[in-house]
This record gives sequence, structure tokens and C-alpha cells, in this order.
Amino acid sequence: MTKTAIITGASSGIGQATAKELAARGYHVMLAARREERLVELKKEIETAGGSAEYKVTDVTSREDMNSLVEAGLKKTGTIDVLVNNAGLMPLSMMNKLKVDEWDRMVDVNIKGVLYGIAAALPVMERQKHGHILNVSSVAGHGVTKGSAVYSGTKFAVRAISEGLRQEINPSHEIRVTIVSPGAVETELASTITDEDILTAFSEGPQMKMLKAQDIANAIAYAVEQPTHVDVNEILIRPRQQP
Repeated sequence: MTKTAIITGASSGIGQATAKELAARGYHVMLAARREERLVELKKEIETAGGSAEYKVTDVTSREDMNSLVEAGLKKTGTIDVLVNNAGLMPLSMMNKLKVDEWDRMVDVNIKGVLYGIAAALPVMERQKHGHILNVSSVAGHGVTKGSAVYSGTKFAVRAISEGLRQEINPSHEIRVTIVSPGAVETELASTITDEDILTAFSEGPQMKMLKAQDIANAIAYAVEQPTHVDVNEILIRPRQQP
């Protein structure tokens, strides 16, 4: 029986790599992001490689969009087996720059987007009595550095929400919750940074071999393909050279 995996933030980076990886492993993947042209291309790539994919343009900050996404995902196989809440923003800045609009956007995408994903998928998984929710946090959800105060706050929140959800799952249900905390990954995530001091610090900081999006996709695939009695609670994965 084909399983369905929903991936938010699928238009690039970790989401895109995860969609390809799970499709290659036999999942029907429902691709979600705002950039439709990227989703169309990714769907074609997956199908050309022999996989099964659909897409739905989705704004994770809209509860209605997330509900519609899950409903669309149900149409193909009748189940939602995996939800990867991956969409996120990282416009790091020093707090005295007062980039309040960026703070608001991070809270909306990084926290509310995860909550709306859970709110849409959890009732389905409870009816099925099985499923797997993977929420992408960050090493910034384990420690705070200069410029990361608000971003770290959102990623600490993702970890707290995920652990709380895990504890609340009915033990008779085969529903698992995994926190995925990547370190430095070569993605578009840093492209939203507008604080010049942060950008300068990045360029002048120590150089290291960063993770690839595929490295995180492999970790996600590892978690979802464990036997149902195995719940991989958290994966913290960073470049070997990252402090």
C-alpha cells in the first residue's frame, strides 16, 4: 500500500531533497510551498525518476491553506502517513535593529506554520491510529548566539511543541513525533538576512564544509523508515567542524 508524505517548504533546500528521497523510497509525496513554478518542476523531476507526486501552493501561515493541503493529500491514498513541517525563515538580526516585521514573520512561519500543520494532520492520524510528524527545528533551538535571539526562540518553541505532542500521543496509536535539528546547511535560508552586521560576521567567520540538503533528507528518511515501535525523538545533525 502506497504511503503519503506531505512536505512543506518543498520548493528548495531540505524540503526539496526530502521530497525526492521519500519519493524514491516509494512514498507518494504532496509538495507544498508558495512558489508554484518550483513545485511544478519538482513534480516533473520526481515523476521522471519513477516517483509519484502532487503539489499544492500553500502558505503555511494560513490555517485554511494547511487544512486544504492535508485534504488534498488524502485524495490519492486515503491516508496521511508522514508530515514534514519543514518551511522556515531565518532573517537573523541584532535585536537593537528592531526588525519587528521580520520577527513577526518568523513567528508566523516557524511556529504557527508548525502548529497549523499539526492541527490539520493530527486528527487524521488519530483516526488512522498511525502516522509520523517530523518538525524541523535547528541547532539554534539548542543554543543562542548573537543575532539569533528571535530565530532561536522560534526553534526552541518547535522543540517544546514537538516534545509536548509526543508525550500526549495515545500510547495505543502508532503515531510518532520527531524533531530534526540541522546545523549549517547549504540552502537558501540565509538569503532572508538583511542585517549587514550579521552578513559581515558570516563572511568573516571561520569557513567549514557545510551539510548538504541531502544529508538532512537522509536523516529524515532514516527516522520514518524505522519499525513502528521505534520512535526517533530527535536528530541533531551538524557539520563536523561546526562548534
